Amino acid sequence: MQEIAKADPNDVFLQIGNDLGSLMDAYDDIGKAFIMAEAEAKEVYTGNQSVGKRALNRVIIRARLDAMLAELRETMVYKAPPELGDLWTKYEKMWKQIIVEQDEAHRRETARLQKEAIQQRRLRRKRKEEAVWVGAILFVVAWYVGVLLLLRTSQTYRGLYSSPFWSCVLC
Repeated sequence: MQEIAKADPNDVFLQIGNDLGSLMDAYDDIGKAFIMAEAEAKEVYTGNQSVGKRALNRVIIRARLDAMLAELRETMVYKAPPELGDLWTKYEKMWKQIIVEQDEAHRRETARLQKEAIQQRRLRRKRKEEAVWVGAILFVVAWYVGVLLLLRTSQTYRGLYSSPFWSCVLC
């Protein structure tokens, strides 16, 4: 970093940002792997790794994260050119601000997803209720038609109402 500061003062921020950005990207990738490992731990595990091996992997990932953060801090505090000032403090403040903003965004997203899930459940329940009503109405109509058909084909109905009453005048 000292060579960068001597080369061109106008490009110092850009070059340091690129160098430290790649380190931060690697830190973020490992952080995501750690978060995934923690999320998978809360699900039923069907793999072939033992609990001890998975725990050791998480400890190793956490140690790598801590080491990378220490390296990043050391680079920003001790190896950055003095023209940048307190780079680590500015970085840490901005990092915490972004974390707070992302937490708020995640809360809003979670609330939105929960609201959509509730609406979908209500819609499904309403459709089921409507299907039950339609089924009940169809059942009653089918039952009524069946009763009418049975009455029409029964012997009692045929005997009493087989022909109109005026046709029996000559009987």
